[in-house]
Amino acid sequence: MDCRPQCGACCIAPGILQPFFGMPQGKPAGVPCLHLLDNAQCNLYGDPRRPAVCDRFKPEPAVCGQSRSEALTLLNALELETAG
Repeated sequence: MDCRPQCGACCIAPGILQPFFGMPQGKPAGVPCLHLLDNAQCNLYGDPRRPAVCDRFKPEPAVCGQSRSEALTLLNALELETAG
C-alpha cells in the first residue's frame, strides 16, 4: 500500500516519546508533527533527523483503512491500546 495523498494521519495520531529534530519534548498523540507540510507529506522524509519510528512505519490497510478519517480513527485506537 502507498501513502494516501493528503492524509498525514500517521503524523498526527501517534505520540513520539523521544526527542527529535525540532521537537525536543517529542510529540504528543493527536498533535500534528512540526514537520508535517500543508500537503500532508513529511518535510524530513529521507532525512537522517527523521525519527526512527517514523521511518519504520509502513502504510497498510489495517492502520490506514479506506480514508484519512478512518486512518485517524484506527491510529488513535492503536495509540490508546498501546499507551503505557
